[in-house]
Amino acid sequence: MLKHDLTDTIAAISTPIGEGGIGIVRVSGKEALRIADKIFVSPTGKKPSTLKTYTTHYGTIADNAKIIDEVILTIMRSPRSYTREDIVEINCHGGIVALRDVLSLVLAKGARLAEPGEFTRRAFLNGRIDLTQAEAVIDIIRAKTDSALKIGVEQLKGALSRQINKDRGFLLDALSILEAGIDFPEEEATSVDLEAVARKIKAAAQDLQELLDNSRFARTLREGIHAVICGKPNVGKSSLLNALLKEERSIVTPVPGTTRDTIEEIVDIQGIPVRIVDTAGILEPRDLVERKAVQRSKQHINAADLVIILFDGSKKLSREDRLLAGKLKRKKVIAVINKLDLEQKVEHTEIAKIFERVVSISAKKLKNIKLLENEITDLVYSGKLRAAEPVLVANLRYIKLIQKAKIVIAQASKSLDNRLPAEFIAQDIQEALGCLDGLLGKKFSGDLLDKIFAEFCIGK
Repeated sequence: MLKHDLTDTIAAISTPIGEGGIGIVRVSGKEALRIADKIFVSPTGKKPSTLKTYTTHYGTIADNAKIIDEVILTIMRSPRSYTREDIVEINCHGGIVALRDVLSLVLAKGARLAEPGEFTRRAFLNGRIDLTQAEAVIDIIRAKTDSALKIGVEQLKGALSRQINKDRGFLLDALSILEAGIDFPEEEATSVDLEAVARKIKAAAQDLQELLDNSRFARTLREGIHAVICGKPNVGKSSLLNALLKEERSIVTPVPGTTRDTIEEIVDIQGIPVRIVDTAGILEPRDLVERKAVQRSKQHINAADLVIILFDGSKKLSREDRLLAGKLKRKKVIAVINKLDLEQKVEHTEIAKIFERVVSISAKKLKNIKLLENEITDLVYSGKLRAAEPVLVANLRYIKLIQKAKIVIAQASKSLDNRLPAEFIAQDIQEALGCLDGLLGKKFSGDLLDKIFAEFCIGK
């Protein structure tokens, strides 16, 4: 549970620690302006508490006669602020000493240090945003690609909230029809329109199922996929990793087995975060180090969402090539024939019979790398229209609640079909509404909020 009173005035550094052009100390609460009055010195002599909202002002932060920093002060008055409280943001020079000293002075004048995520927690508790929008903030901060950022921004704008509220409306309509019949069973005018109830819950169920259908795809866009590059020694695995990264991350030499351990990097491939592992190209280990490298490579291949197997296009397939290919039949695989810049001797037809997706490239000359990226994204999208703009659900908490809501809606539908009493159907619908209310944060526990906001930084 939150350790402090939510009526306290809180403060924190809201920008990353380190050197930078600007650093911000954020203060929120009923005493924010009074504290600013005590420490901000304006050339005009005006106090922050007398200034208009949404205004910025030049001045200094001073502890009595000692000037700490030259700053720009921003004022946002309640209720039109991030937290719906009075907020003062002190834009300092971006050095750790200046920020630390300004924050220390703010705390000495009556604020307390904010807990992780407390500013956003207050925005939620004060009704400015719902829980899905609050959780979108951390998704935006942690986004690794433009696609992940877009999901977070759309959720913060309320796209998911609007969809869930629409489905809540369907369920509430159905519940009101049922409860009218329950409350006035003897009146013919209030007889239950079961067909209307069925239409309402079917509409909600269809919408929720669409969210679930897109959730796996959404999680991929947010969290990415685990891809492994494998192949026998000296086929160009490290060169391919460097080509995808567009930088030299792996050492490349003509000596087979240069990579003796796995190398991992995250690369943005057309909006999809891909964690690529370059594995050791050792099939017959000669010592303990190589045995461990081979073991680790196998573990990565087994855990991978995608395996990129490389073949040397300048040589015929070897026993090692065929042996490795045979072990990947149950995996999602893209076969890559490398060294397209050299005379081709490899059996293309045989490779195409084993693997559905085959791309010929030159990692050294950066030829057809874009084609390989297209194959990776096509495999991830799996036929989904990229131009479509559905509401995407990537949060596991939401997925579980939507799944539970779907189950109890299905029970309500079955009860309707079996002509069970309205009370039974209403109970299932109320349970489904509880799931959606929990998703939006209309119902919540302190422990749930603690778990969610503990993932935030202190200044957000």
